[in-house]
Amino acid sequence: MSQESLCAWIDGVGFLAPGLPDWPTARAVLRGEETYRAAPSLLPVASLLPPAERRRASRVVRLALALGLEAAAAAGAVEAANLGDLATVFAASGADGHNCHALCEQLATADRRISPTRFHNSVHNAAAGYWGIATRSMAPCQVLCAFDASFGAGLLDALAQVLVDRRPTLLIAYDSEYPEPLHSKRPIPDCAGVALLLVPARTPRSLARITLYPTQQAATTLPDAMLEGLRTTIPALRSLPLLQLLARRESGSERDANGGSDSVCLDYLPPSQLGVDVEAC
Repeated sequence: MSQESLCAWIDGVGFLAPGLPDWPTARAVLRGEETYRAAPSLLPVASLLPPAERRRASRVVRLALALGLEAAAAAGAVEAANLGDLATVFAASGADGHNCHALCEQLATADRRISPTRFHNSVHNAAAGYWGIATRSMAPCQVLCAFDASFGAGLLDALAQVLVDRRPTLLIAYDSEYPEPLHSKRPIPDCAGVALLLVPARTPRSLARITLYPTQQAATTLPDAMLEGLRTTIPALRSLPLLQLLARRESGSERDANGGSDSVCLDYLPPSQLGVDVEAC
């Protein structure tokens, strides 16, 4: 590992996007085993939350909790009852689009009073706060925003925490759509996101080892036009080239063809990009 690279193991993945309700479904599509079929994102009930908070949970909160729970469950963290012990990094290019729209509508009326629920759901760290309530977490938590580079910024921060603190860290990157007229200025088509549970050393559940390093190469694109459309229109899905490589190497197809590790390049803050080497277990 060079001084400029960061390494960790991936123990669990969570995923949700239009037409792709979970990681097993997305993995089959990314491997080419199933055809991608576009459909609205389906958000599960925020079952981790107490009933009162569950009723107040926005689309962004339900999305983030579903992603984190799936990744943690895949890594065995739920069974070990240690969700609250996980350090977390939440990354999103914006906050709750529908809530932002409702606030703007209310402020445009003569009665400009905002409900407390609307207000506390409007802040960028709302999803992180609900995660803390649901898991009773007192572990370190970071909340980041870097516009279209938010996934890359979150991945950098999470890997740095794993390297420095030597503790499992859950990255949850997500985005939400805006209704019109905001949609015309920020045309995210639907809500989507990814969660990665990163650990400092290989475990029996590890899927792959990733190494992140700076580069200025062009971002890796996806051959499927519809998946490439998701990658370019939903910032959290700038992660898709990494996930496709992970899915294929997990199945053995890339590993058998190339051996060792393989690489992709992810969009970041121009002219900087992020190179990622993936070495399957």
